[in-house]
Amino acid sequence: MKLSIRFFDDPAYRTGRREVRAAWGEAQAKWWFSVVDVVGILNDEPDYTKAGNYWRWLKRKLLKADVQFVSGTHRLKLTAADGKKYLTDTLDSHGISELAKHFPNNRASKFLDWFLYSDTSLDGQSKKKAYPLFESNLINEFEVRTTRGLQKIHAYLFGGLYAFAGQIREKSISKGGYRFVYAQHLKSTLQQIDAMPQTTLEEIISKYSEMNKAHPSMEGNGRSTRIWLDLILKKQLKKCMDWSKIKKGNYMNAMVISTVDSGVLMHLIESALTSEINDREMFM
Repeated sequence: MKLSIRFFDDPAYRTGRREVRAAWGEAQAKWWFSVVDVVGILNDEPDYTKAGNYWRWLKRKLLKADVQFVSGTHRLKLTAADGKKYLTDTLDSHGISELAKHFPNNRASKFLDWFLYSDTSLDGQSKKKAYPLFESNLINEFEVRTTRGLQKIHAYLFGGLYAFAGQIREKSISKGGYRFVYAQHLKSTLQQIDAMPQTTLEEIISKYSEMNKAHPSMEGNGRSTRIWLDLILKKQLKKCMDWSKIKKGNYMNAMVISTVDSGVLMHLIESALTSEINDREMFM
């Protein structure tokens, strides 16, 4: 099992620097985080046993209230301070975010800032890498319409963060009940996507939708393919996306619908196109 330890450190907390243990789940292709570690941070509780007891109480309360994210809890063996491995309740990143939002105190905002947006998070580190990628000449050397170009983007953004950065996945994955292209069919599917035309906006969005359905990487597809899309738009139409004009919920909904009909996504993207292709903040 691939393991990770991330450290939350805030001088306002009496517990000081706290670890959040995580394990990579191959079957689900995502990280699972120790709930008790997070509860200890949110309660500013240095005692692991007390944090565990509080979580068991809160879990029962949330289950009784039919709060949905609790049902997504997985039990995984994680190494404790005594060096032994114990079965530990874990949640994925969405579940941890929901836990923080449902937590009955006012410390959640600082934790969420760190967990979701800080420079020490995977998302924060990959975003930091995106800026020098834009400023370097390397981005202009990527193949603009191919899987190979997408792989190079992914390798740059997630190199050192994921062992599989830049690699085409060899396992089948699903998300939210939707199964992406089976691993055994992925190579031929990506060849077909590479051959798709990209002259008009409609053709570009169709190609983007197909790449989303393929989901070629185990993790980190969203950010990589959005940059890949902008590079295609920039080369073919002298446009790029102003992502600030698109609400995340609308975008995610359009991406889900695009698995059967790319029309909604087409309309959403068309409404947010801009000619400011040389503006770093706009482009990123």
